Amino acid sequence: MTETIDHLLAGPPSGASEAELVDWIGRLEKIKCTAEAVQAEAAVRLDEAVRARQSEAGVPARKLGEGVASQIALARRVSPEKGAKLLGLAKILTTEMPHTFALMKAGLFSQWQATILARETACLSLDDRRVIDYKLCATGPDAQPAKAVSMGLRQLENAAKKLAITLDQASVVARAANATQDRRVSLRPAPDTMTWLGALLPVKDGVAVFAALDQAAKAAAAAGDARTRGQVMADTLVDRITGRSTTGAKPRIEVKIVMTADSLANNADQPALVEGYGPVPATWARDALADAEVFVRRLFTDPAGQLVAMESRSRKAPDGLAEFIATRDVGICRTNGCDAPIRNIDHVERHADGGETRAENLQGLCERCNQAKEALGWRARPGPDGTIITTTPTGHTYISPPPDTWAPDPPLSPAERRLRRVLRDHILAA
Repeated sequence: MTETIDHLLAGPPSGASEAELVDWIGRLEKIKCTAEAVQAEAAVRLDEAVRARQSEAGVPARKLGEGVASQIALARRVSPEKGAKLLGLAKILTTEMPHTFALMKAGLFSQWQATILARETACLSLDDRRVIDYKLCATGPDAQPAKAVSMGLRQLENAAKKLAITLDQASVVARAANATQDRRVSLRPAPDTMTWLGALLPVKDGVAVFAALDQAAKAAAAAGDARTRGQVMADTLVDRITGRSTTGAKPRIEVKIVMTADSLANNADQPALVEGYGPVPATWARDALADAEVFVRRLFTDPAGQLVAMESRSRKAPDGLAEFIATRDVGICRTNGCDAPIRNIDHVERHADGGETRAENLQGLCERCNQAKEALGWRARPGPDGTIITTTPTGHTYISPPPDTWAPDPPLSPAERRLRRVLRDHILAA
């Protein structure tokens, strides 16, 4: 089997026919599905092993299993949140959905297809979940393929929903009622200095918001507005939320931006970093700053190219130092693969172990990663260049490189260095 996998991963031979190439793609897809099933199996066994070790060490029952999801995330190069979801799915598949898991091991069902079934049956009892697992994923008489194998993702989702409603309508209704507690707004970067602004809303609210924006677009089109329907809807959304359309004033906002003094002064075009978004062209940053009433918080580097260091004797980082760390780390958790926003300012080397409250020994972490780091057997230390070296209980080492804000500016003239020191001292004094 290993030789077959190695052969497939080497790629199709030169001159392969169209049919052979299609077969090659199909066999690789089968391997992917099987590998995901084996990963799920390994994740469950890892969880069991860690819980046993922690229990023997006297870890309280409520803390058993801490750090497992983070280890899975690091190994699979995904965020800790995704790692937790993968572990949860693995437990469900191996204990509650045997037919779905069997399809994955046979290479006929993907991890995402299994996720859909697990998600749509989450509110049901174990018995009802197993009924749906059997109806959709069990192999039929004479080894006929399971129904779910030939379904598209939307078909699979609808089939699971229909069966769930049929088996336990009350639970589905109760789940929908509780879902309103998850309403939220999110923001994530999009290409070309754009962003995706999303909102998870109850159906009636989401439909009402979209209808209002659609109505505004129709009115604008009737009045001869040259903008497209999508442009009008987007502009109307911004206008109504910020109040720009009623006040006529530019929005008053605060932007934390890291850029060189030369770029800010239009003498250079090094990329800037906008907290909460990422790198942007210097030209775009200058235009954006000129287009709104913005408080610019610029972090200057010293002549050697490092961000200005700050330190404290207290265990908790003071507000100024905490803000410095959050901005230095670009507002994103420092754990490898984690894209969650910073929620905690953490000592890389634990304060109880002698770690100092200074910039070089602090990092921005999300809540999940901060908790995982406190689990039994985790260690971390700062590197001399801003890296963070984390060692998991299994002895695996992961290196988090320093954020781009640590990168040095181009060489400066003596006069420019003196000017930068003056600006730096002025900012720190403020």
